[in-house]
Amino acid sequence: MSDTTKMQAAEEEAQVESDDEREEVDTSHLDGVEDGCGCAEVWEHLSDERDE
Repeated sequence: MSDTTKMQAAEEEAQVESDDEREEVDTSHLDGVEDGCGCAEVWEHLSDERDE
């Protein structure tokens, strides 16, 4: 195996490990926000939820 091939294999293995280690992030606070909306819409949604 060449050095380049070994490096590529190591990088691919590191990527797989980092993909496996990703934590699930709770995004339930964004339920009801349309995909692609802007930061103002997100802020408004979060503000409305806080008031309730």
